Amino acid sequence: MNASGINRGSAGNVSARCADGFLITPTGMAYDTCEPADMAKVGAGGTASGRRKPSSEWRFHHDIYAARPEAGAVIHTHSSFATALACQEQGVPAFHYMVARFGGADVRCAEYATFGTQALSDVILAALADRCACLMAHHGMLVFGRDLEHALALAVELETLCEQYWRVLQLGAPKLLAADEMARVIEKFSTYGQQ
Repeated sequence: MNASGINRGSAGNVSARCADGFLITPTGMAYDTCEPADMAKVGAGGTASGRRKPSSEWRFHHDIYAARPEAGAVIHTHSSFATALACQEQGVPAFHYMVARFGGADVRCAEYATFGTQALSDVILAALADRCACLMAHHGMLVFGRDLEHALALAVELETLCEQYWRVLQLGAPKLLAADEMARVIEKFSTYGQQ
């Protein structure tokens, strides 16, 4: 994430589903110093194990895996453009057809809740209904994918769309695609790429 420019330092967190739970980055540890043994395991019941404490955000990872069986990896970052929009409590509307890549005609912005709380997990799950991404008010962005590689590609793509949308806003009110066109694009994305 840091090499791709969508995160800096120890901000954000990453997890991957595994047998009986998921592995997640440790809390407050810079990614470039992490080793495989530093990843914490969180069981299906929410109990952590390993030599490091899990990310303080482990709760929403846990709840996403419980609610969304298609999620194999979750990435949360404080990327610049997504966070700028989130700090204005703005989602990303249908200004570009690629918004449909995330499951719908927009990428919603979850309401604000304190980091690491069940309240944050609850608002994220609501914003993710029928989507694989959301912004998090006054916080950042979140995506999930079938595996780590897919989730990272989606995170980079979402940050790119957020940058483009931010730039469009500098020109005035955005012109949005019609609902019927977005429905066509969403349908096309259901079989897009190599299966």
